Amino acid sequence: MAEAKEVKVEEIKKSAEEKSCPVQRSLYYISEFLSGPMCGRCFPCAMGSYEARVRLQSLIEGRGTEADINALKRITAEMAEASMCKKGKDTASFIAGWLSEEAFDGHLSGTCSSGECSALIEYRVVSGKCTACGRCTEVCTHAAVIGEKAKPYRSGVPFEIRQKRCTRCGECIKVCPEGAIILVGVKESTLAGV
Repeated sequence: MAEAKEVKVEEIKKSAEEKSCPVQRSLYYISEFLSGPMCGRCFPCAMGSYEARVRLQSLIEGRGTEADINALKRITAEMAEASMCKKGKDTASFIAGWLSEEAFDGHLSGTCSSGECSALIEYRVVSGKCTACGRCTEVCTHAAVIGEKAKPYRSGVPFEIRQKRCTRCGECIKVCPEGAIILVGVKESTLAGV
C-alpha cells in the first residue's frame, strides 16, 4: 500500500499565494492546513485554526465585522506564542502577514479590490457600450442576462444582468466584444446607482 505524501505548510502557502485576495488566500491556507498538516495536539493551534476559518468565511461572504478582524489578530498572536510546533507558528505568521493588507478593511466596507469574493461583487452591463449582440446571453447558462438581441432595422432591448441568478462565473465578460460588461463592488454599485 502506497504511503500518502505529507503536505508541507510552505506548499500550502505557495498555492494560497496564487489568489489575489488576501482574505481568500487566508481562507484557502487555513482550510488546507486543517485538512492536512495540522496535528491537533495543541489547543491554541487546533481551536484557533477552526475559529479563524469561521471568521474568514464571514468576511468573504460580506458578513464580517471589526470583531472578526480583531479575533483573527488575537488568534494569530496566541498561535504564534503558544503553538507547540513550527507548523502552528508558521500558520500564525502567514495569516498575520496577510491580515496587515488593506483588503481586510475593504471587506468590512463590502468591497473586494481583487474581485475574487463573489458575495461582494456584481457584473453590470454598461448600456452606452452595449451593442445588443447577444453573445452574453448565449454563454450564460443560468439565464441571468436578459434583453433582446439587435436585428436588422431594430435596435434590440438593452441587456442587463439579474443579480439573483448570476453566479459570477465571468463568461459574459470574456465574450463581450465591446467591453460593456464590468465588474463592480456591491457597495459601489448601490452608491453610484450603476
